[in-house]
Amino acid sequence: MIHIIVGKVKRVLQSCGAMAASEEDVKLLGSVGSPFVIRVQIALKLKGVEYKYVEEKLGNLSETLIQYNPVYKMVPVFVHNGKPISESRVILEYIDETWKQNPILPSDPYKKALARFWSKFIDDKCVAAAWKSVFMVDEKQREKAREELLEALQFLENELKDKFFGGEDIGFVDIAALFIPLFQQVAEFQLFTSDNFPKLYKWSLEFYNHPVVNEIMPSKDQQFAYFKARAESLAASNK
Repeated sequence: MIHIIVGKVKRVLQSCGAMAASEEDVKLLGSVGSPFVIRVQIALKLKGVEYKYVEEKLGNLSETLIQYNPVYKMVPVFVHNGKPISESRVILEYIDETWKQNPILPSDPYKKALARFWSKFIDDKCVAAAWKSVFMVDEKQREKAREELLEALQFLENELKDKFFGGEDIGFVDIAALFIPLFQQVAEFQLFTSDNFPKLYKWSLEFYNHPVVNEIMPSKDQQFAYFKARAESLAASNK
């Protein structure tokens, strides 16, 4: 008799939780093809969080986005119940702390700190160098950036111990690292092969073949359009 009552209570609580989740206002302001926006979309999909997507045009951002993110004036901007959050890694942490199901960060404090470290390393050392390797005008600067990128990738190659950086399932670092194989695919920039970075190469295939990633990832044409628009925007701002 007691277990029947407990079961009924659980169903009521679950129902209340589902109703509360459905009443939440969740929006994502982004641009199709942006790797930083894709990071957030993957996290939301893994968590099963429903949200409204608002498309922003690079070079002609809405007043709403500028109001939400007056410091950087960039996508993505995540809005939860009217409260805006910017910067993709910060958004990922907020999502993981707000919706507990399917965690993307480890629960162990040390492992969590390592995940934060490597995700920042990816943005500081890999993403920045990749941009320079493609968009710098000076050939010597591009070559220097390429050398820096390859050095950074070697650190990631050594760090990758399992199927994913997060173990057997996609985690925080994997989502942060999506920029690397995306750059290789869209910019046709050969970052790694099965010979020079075998673990990263295998990881990239596993990552892109993951059903959630495969569903979220825009087409190559959409990604290329974003990179082109981003390059034009950077060129205009440097004039």
